[in-house]
Amino acid sequence: MAGQKTDERDIILGRRIAEQRKRSRLTQRAVADSFGMSAAQLQKYEKGVNRISAIHLAILSRMTGTPVSDFLDGIPHPDQSYERGFCEAPQQALVADPWSNLARAFARQVSESFSEDQRRELSAAIEAFGRELRS
Repeated sequence: MAGQKTDERDIILGRRIAEQRKRSRLTQRAVADSFGMSAAQLQKYEKGVNRISAIHLAILSRMTGTPVSDFLDGIPHPDQSYERGFCEAPQQALVADPWSNLARAFARQVSESFSEDQRRELSAAIEAFGRELRS
């Protein structure tokens, strides 16, 4: 992608792209055509010279039947002191009452995002739902 400097991650990803393409017995031309680009551009992705877009990686994933995560798993982060992103938090094991964590997260979101009137309406709807389940 224009303007973005490539690094070790792009080289690793490029190798994985080439390996999966070959395993799937796809030519560079076939994959490049599905991307709407030249085989030379695909070759730059495979060598890590250019950075591949998420859309192209998703297309290749479908073509090869390989989950996108298989291409990305284990690729090192360039800066080990980075802050964790939203999806990078460690997974918590389910506890005896997994619904309590969901309820707590939902309540926190509602209290931060809803007005007092909206919170009362939602609470009344949840109480009505509970009554329906018990009857």
